[in-house]
Amino acid sequence: MEITYLGHAAFRLRGKTTTVVTDPYAPELVGLKFPKHITADIVTVSHDHPDHNAIRQIEGTAYVVNGPGEYEIKGVGIIGISTFHDDEKGAKRGKNTIYRIEMDGLSLVHLGDLGHTLSAEEVDALDGVDILMIPVGGFYTIDPAAAVSVINEIEPSIVLPMHYGRTELSAKTFGTLATRDAFLKEIGKDSVIPQPKLTVTRDKLPEQMQVIILE
Repeated sequence: MEITYLGHAAFRLRGKTTTVVTDPYAPELVGLKFPKHITADIVTVSHDHPDHNAIRQIEGTAYVVNGPGEYEIKGVGIIGISTFHDDEKGAKRGKNTIYRIEMDGLSLVHLGDLGHTLSAEEVDALDGVDILMIPVGGFYTIDPAAAVSVINEIEPSIVLPMHYGRTELSAKTFGTLATRDAFLKEIGKDSVIPQPKLTVTRDKLPEQMQVIILE
């Protein structure tokens, strides 16, 4: 599987026969340019805010998964788990869906805009995760410290941070987000070097947890 970072909370997961894109964003809101000519068989949407549900950015016809439930699409198994976008049971920002994606023998989880630490039941539902895509910027989501707590509970093989502050983002909307460096310092991985993509198979998963920064 080849994983590339499209920015914000958007990733492209390119498997042997199926491609999944997570949380495509509206560039006019986010401040990043969404890459051109992105296609997918499946698009997952964690919640209906324009920085996560701009499915118009995906060319062609994709199956859109938008909410909790169990899905089987083109050989990919997806479980959507209902959570919240804040730590007040959705009172401030509504609901959020976590997606567990079973694809090419790998178990991947995209936490969307998770706004709280996980219950015991939610942790159990994420047992055995190989690759975790986790927000780390705070304010709208969990912050670096809470992200580290969630990572320690889930114990994935690979951590892919997302939804963090960077100079290209709209300062008006996202200027309060913590940077990826703040997260790396919190988790004790200051020396991680960004890479353009992640290519991984089941038999090549690391024995010790790795934090990988995708450009």
